[in-house]
Amino acid sequence: MFSLKEIASVTLTLFAVIDILGSIPIIIDLRKREGHIESEKATIVSGILMIAFLFLGQSILQLFGIDFQSFAMAGAIVIFLIGLEMILGKNFFHTDPETRSGSIVPLAFPLIVGAGTMTTLLSLRAAYSLPNVLVGIVINLLFVYIVLKSSSWIERKLGKDGANVLRKVFGIILLAIAIKLFKSNLPL
Repeated sequence: MFSLKEIASVTLTLFAVIDILGSIPIIIDLRKREGHIESEKATIVSGILMIAFLFLGQSILQLFGIDFQSFAMAGAIVIFLIGLEMILGKNFFHTDPETRSGSIVPLAFPLIVGAGTMTTLLSLRAAYSLPNVLVGIVINLLFVYIVLKSSSWIERKLGKDGANVLRKVFGIILLAIAIKLFKSNLPL
């Protein structure tokens, strides 16, 4: 039932799609805006979203009559806007100062569990056994938690200039990922 090869494949695929290391600049910005990040809450909500979508995703998309391409294109637009935020230093996603929900939106969703992660989960479920996919999700959630928990340490090590450079570089990478997602899902 459990296969180390399958678990490794699932884990690495999800790791690449979630790209928590590439999200470090966004996490740092969010922590500055919100005051702190609730690492446990963001990780738990991300886990719930991933597991729920693993089991119910196909049905949810069918219920609303949404195809994978439309779902991926919507995710591409959100990723594109986040990339623009990082490069331009402008906030497109304004939060209510009274509400401290940054650990859920935009961190847990759509940053950690966005359209790319959700679509990938549906593909992984079709290709690998369910227990191996679940183990891969848990491994990725542990890594996400570690990065979230150590974001202030990472920021201190990077310094202000290092964080700014990283933010711009990963902003451009996010824009490129968004454009690739958009191009690959355009109807021909």
